[in-house]
Amino acid sequence: MSAVSRDRRLLPANGRVAADWLRGEVAAVAYLAGTGHSVAVPVTDLRRGPDGARDRQLLLGAAVTRFEERDGWSFVQSAADGYVGYVRSADLGAPQETTHHVATPATHLYAEPDIKSPDLAHLPFGARLKVVAEHRRFWETDRGYVPKPHLWPVAKCFTDPATVAALHFGVPYLWGGNSVLGIDCSGLVQAALLACGLDCPGDSDLQCAALGQEIGATEALRRGDLVFWRGHVGMLVDEATLIHANAHHMAVAYEPLDKAMLRISAQEGGEVIARKRL
Repeated sequence: MSAVSRDRRLLPANGRVAADWLRGEVAAVAYLAGTGHSVAVPVTDLRRGPDGARDRQLLLGAAVTRFEERDGWSFVQSAADGYVGYVRSADLGAPQETTHHVATPATHLYAEPDIKSPDLAHLPFGARLKVVAEHRRFWETDRGYVPKPHLWPVAKCFTDPATVAALHFGVPYLWGGNSVLGIDCSGLVQAALLACGLDCPGDSDLQCAALGQEIGATEALRRGDLVFWRGHVGMLVDEATLIHANAHHMAVAYEPLDKAMLRISAQEGGEVIARKRL
């Protein structure tokens, strides 16, 4: 087994249960194939333990494999990036074949195909739904009605990660956040890449190890390149401007790269450890 797969964030094992493929590799009382489920609420926290700290978040329609349900908590692994953790069991539903995803910063789910009807939920960018019928101005989903301009078919992707990152400008910073309600640096990069049909791990250290090719020290940066510090990542919107979710601005913000480098270094964030091109 690789060193990365031993990372507890990616290892579907908790001492009581483990994924079948870990038999003989880790100790567990039971080894299970797990059962498929999907997230049934707009946003749910993926926690380090039951009632523990938030590691990441999962959005409506996200597919997970559940290995254990205990005291109202489910031990799951995300299908999108392999991240492991605990979610409230009440936030999960049956597995669902989704057809569309929210392609605007956010939208509302309505009770009827009418903007004056009650809004049932606020849905973030990237949430996934199943469309069951088409109306003049709305898509009818199995959960309610969404304005047509706000949904794209799941097969339709963005082509520029920096454009997706820009859709999140001004979103408040939230450690472990993955939505327009709150997002952190790695959540922003992941949202941008997944929306473009590109695989992306959930945390900045994993992203630094897995994404792109190293850019030479003398090579100029360009739009879409990633700059990594220890524990932080940002994306270039042009050769000199970074967009990143950060605790200095407490939001997704644009910042000149040279100023960000000086500030992060002065705040004991250290020097840049990698520059990557997707």
